[in-house]
Amino acid sequence: MANDFIGRGWSFPPKIGPQGGLLLTTDRNEIDQSIRIILMTSIGQRVMRTTFGCRIHELVFAPNNAETASQAVRYVTEALGMWEPRIYVNEVLAAPHPDQDNHLLIDIKYTVKGTNDPRSLVFPFYLIPEE
Repeated sequence: MANDFIGRGWSFPPKIGPQGGLLLTTDRNEIDQSIRIILMTSIGQRVMRTTFGCRIHELVFAPNNAETASQAVRYVTEALGMWEPRIYVNEVLAAPHPDQDNHLLIDIKYTVKGTNDPRSLVFPFYLIPEE
């Protein structure tokens, strides 16, 4: 199989499939789910792997401005470079959502290393507005 390097695993979040067993990912969405897991995990959250995750959660109380977007790009790029070896990160962009003040959209463009398959993923990150 051409995509053996991608692997298979439980879907995220874990779900029960139509035949009663755990639902597994497909090679198409395995990497997308892995990226989401990395970005949704705070540094220190995993007991046996305390450096796993992304520092983006440090920005949850930050204002939704260009500086916060720049930090988000840096944190996402660092985390994916460290924890997702199956991809090349081509570009990460972050911008405020046009309709929601507390919503930062992070656009990740990447290429799967084994197949040179270009893909993109938009990750929503929610900020807590100051009171």
